[in-house]
Amino acid sequence: SRESKGVEQLPGVRWYALNIEEEHPVFPTISEPLHGLIYAPGSINLKPFRMLKPEDFERDWNVNVLGAVRTFQQYYPSMQAAGRASALLFSTVAVQTGMPFHASIAAAKGALEGLMRSLAAEWAPNIRVNCIAPSLTDTPLASRLLSSEDKIRSAQERHPLKMIGKPEHFVPLAMHLLHPDNWITGQVIHIDGGMSSIRI
Repeated sequence: SRESKGVEQLPGVRWYALNIEEEHPVFPTISEPLHGLIYAPGSINLKPFRMLKPEDFERDWNVNVLGAVRTFQQYYPSMQAAGRASALLFSTVAVQTGMPFHASIAAAKGALEGLMRSLAAEWAPNIRVNCIAPSLTDTPLASRLLSSEDKIRSAQERHPLKMIGKPEHFVPLAMHLLHPDNWITGQVIHIDGGMSSIRI
């Protein structure tokens, strides 16, 4: 995503924008050991299945799965050089909880969760890999889905906590998962207002 939302102001964090859809994306040069890496592409492609074209599935796959593959392959040597490192991906609540109009993105993010677990196993014990699975979050990317008070209220009501996510809900967990001194790897952690696990 091109929206940093203040990420670059977090201590010890550097944020880079990258068009991963280019045939030869220009990855930022990181020469020093890399202790933490977050791959967080931005895309929302919600359509009825009958309106989805193979190109929609290909784009979501390329952005989410192949984009993560290319990014992790690019920076794996730098993470290895750190001795202990952590990588973080973002999935969606729609993988665990079936939702209408999410076929393309849920398929891609489901594959991403499988990739995360495979890499967590392969890279243990020195590189940990985890995934955060959010529900709808109030970001510029979601502005079309939250463009009126009625849409906001409707989105809030779908969540057990009767609110939608905010970027600041994710920062403490993301920073914890990147910290070298924790005991978490191979996990999909849901921050979704209870959407994936409870009904009220």
